[in-house]
Amino acid sequence: MAHGSRPNGPKQQKSPQSSANAVGAKPGTPHSARPQNAAKSGNPARRNGTAGVVHGGPAGLGGWISGARLRTLPLAIAPVALGTGAAVVAGDGGEFHWVRALFALLVAVSLQIGVNYANDYSDGIRGTDDHRVGPARLTGGGAAKPRAVLTVALVFFGVAAVAGLALIVVSQHWWLLVVGAAAIVAAWFYTGGKRPYGYLGLGEIFVFVFFGLVATTGTTYVQVDTVNLESWLSAVAIGLMACAVLMVNNLRDIKPDKVAGKRTLAVRIGARASRVVFCVFLLVPFVVAAFFALFYPLAWFTMFVLLLALPASLIVATATTAKELILALKLTSLAALLYGVALGLAFAL
Repeated sequence: MAHGSRPNGPKQQKSPQSSANAVGAKPGTPHSARPQNAAKSGNPARRNGTAGVVHGGPAGLGGWISGARLRTLPLAIAPVALGTGAAVVAGDGGEFHWVRALFALLVAVSLQIGVNYANDYSDGIRGTDDHRVGPARLTGGGAAKPRAVLTVALVFFGVAAVAGLALIVVSQHWWLLVVGAAAIVAAWFYTGGKRPYGYLGLGEIFVFVFFGLVATTGTTYVQVDTVNLESWLSAVAIGLMACAVLMVNNLRDIKPDKVAGKRTLAVRIGARASRVVFCVFLLVPFVVAAFFALFYPLAWFTMFVLLLALPASLIVATATTAKELILALKLTSLAALLYGVALGLAFAL
C-alpha cells in the first residue's frame, strides 16, 4: 500500500563515527556491525551498510503493545462486522451464528497483529526502518531482538490458524483450509522473503483481497453458507478503506522508502498521485453506502462517518509534514471501523 537511484554505500567502515554518519545517525549512536554478507545482499539498505542499526533501549510492555499497531485493528474488525450483518440478511435474521462470528473476528485480529509484527521484523532486518519518520519499530529501533519479534509474529499467526481451523470444523467447509493458508502466506511475504511483494508496489492488492473481500465474504459464508450482494459490495467498500490506510501510511514514508529501496505504490506513482488515489479509496465506499441506503434506511447513518473521512482527505491533500499524515492515518482507521459497524448494523437491524 517514481523511485530514485540509491547512493553507493561505503566500501569499508573506518571508525564507529564514520559508520554512524553513513546511516544518518549522530556520532556515537550505538549500532550493530555490518553483516559480512551485506555486499552480496539483494537489499539496498544492507548493501549500504544501514541494516541492523540500534536506536533505543529494550522495549517494555508499552513498546510491545505499540508494536502491535493497534490503530490498524479496525481493519480487522470492520469486515467481520459487515460480513456478520450481511449474514443476518441472508439468513432472514434466523441463522445468525455468533460463535462463528467470534471465531472469524479472532482470525482477522490475530492475522492483522501477526502481519504487523512480521512487517516489523522483516523491515527491521532489511534496514528499511532505519530511515523511517514515524514511530520507532521494535526491530529497526533496536528495542527488541529480531528473533523475539519474529517469534511473537509466528505466535499470532498460529492463533489465527487455530481459530481458523476451529471455524472450519464447526462450519464443515474444509476447502477454506486453502484460503486460510493463502492468507498466512500472503501476510508473511508482504515484507518477508527474498522478493517481498510489498516492496514492489503490490501491497494494496493484498490488503484489498484479504482484508476486504476474503474477510467480509468469508465471515458471511461460514455463517449462512452463501454470499449475498450485501456482503460482496460491502467487502469492496471496506477493502478500499483498508487500502486508504495503507496508502496514507506509505505516503508518509515515501522519502525513507526510496532510500531503503522499498518501491511501494506511493513511491511508484509519486506524492501527488498518491494523494488523489487516497481520496478515491476513502470516499468511494460512501457511494456504496448511499446505494444500500435505498434499501436499508439505517444505512444513511453511515454518512456521518464522512465527518472523519472528509477531514482526513483534506489533510492528506494539503499535508506538508509527517505529523499531519499520521493524524490522517488515525482518522482513516477510525472511519473504517465506524463505517463497518454502522453499515453492518444497518443490515442486521
